[in-house]
Amino acid sequence: MENKIVIYGAYGHTGKFLVAQLYKQGYRPILSGRDADKLNTFNKEYPDLITKVADINSPETLDKAFADAEIIVNCAGPFLDTAEPIIKSALRLGKHYLDVSAEQKAVLDIFEQFSEEAKHANVTIIPAAAFYGGLGDLLSTTLTKDWDKVDEISSYIGLDSWHPTKGTRLTGERNHYQRFMYENHSLQPVLEVKSKTWEFPDPISTQQVVTVPLSEIITISRHINVNTINTYLSQNSLTDIRNEETPEPKAADEKNRSSQIFCMEVVAVKGDKKRTITAQGIDIYAVTAPLIVEALKRILTGRIQKPGVTTLGEAFDATDFLSALDVDDIVVSHIKETDL
Repeated sequence: MENKIVIYGAYGHTGKFLVAQLYKQGYRPILSGRDADKLNTFNKEYPDLITKVADINSPETLDKAFADAEIIVNCAGPFLDTAEPIIKSALRLGKHYLDVSAEQKAVLDIFEQFSEEAKHANVTIIPAAAFYGGLGDLLSTTLTKDWDKVDEISSYIGLDSWHPTKGTRLTGERNHYQRFMYENHSLQPVLEVKSKTWEFPDPISTQQVVTVPLSEIITISRHINVNTINTYLSQNSLTDIRNEETPEPKAADEKNRSSQIFCMEVVAVKGDKKRTITAQGIDIYAVTAPLIVEALKRILTGRIQKPGVTTLGEAFDATDFLSALDVDDIVVSHIKETDL
């Protein structure tokens, strides 16, 4: 398992969670990033790991950093800036690529720019393989796997709080592009922010939620035959992230997770049938690590259903993928079906 995976942005908040989980499971990833000082400081925690400095503006350094690995995981946002040069390097070298983007524009650009080239190169590219984008895609795929078409998929994301990282704030400043919803089988500009009350399971409980379309709008729409996709986020978490005084997340347990609690509830409708599934856990940044690690394991062992640019739900058996996750990281409910 040594040197088969390179983590770009390894010293970032999400990157650190990923490196820790891989290391604990016996993997020895290559640590990479733009900042040599941060990389060397972080490397002191893992003195037996290889470090390679690489800059997105220098293709030669990227190719050199990634040459010995099989898979590149990009944890360095904003992905509007980092995804394209790193994917180009991955394609030059014939390496697989995953990232943790929540940015709609970045994910959409990846599908539009690299789908044909990746397919022909037999390279797997999975953008948004994270809490945003990936988890909602897995839940939606599991929920609708025996439906040939779906009327509507709605994701309700409840957070008890949101202490954003520096990376999240930088991405927010960079991501000034039009947001899209999905309606009538096509992407549509968001012209109206909708608000409603949603009853999440305890301890999130009842929250006001508002329309906030993120990367799962793109991932779900790429492979599920669905008419409408909605994403709602709890208003309290938006208030936190929009407040410049809200501090960064602080470690609160032995895994360095914050005390943040999340619940993602996905509802799918077909005709007079409604299905619901929920995923609950601690820390939306930390939970990205087990999602990525499970994907890496499956790629390395050849358990992938579709090469080219794809999604977690399309690339793998989504139900089996979710069941493989440790309940300490995420608890997924059984599917509940009711008549409308």
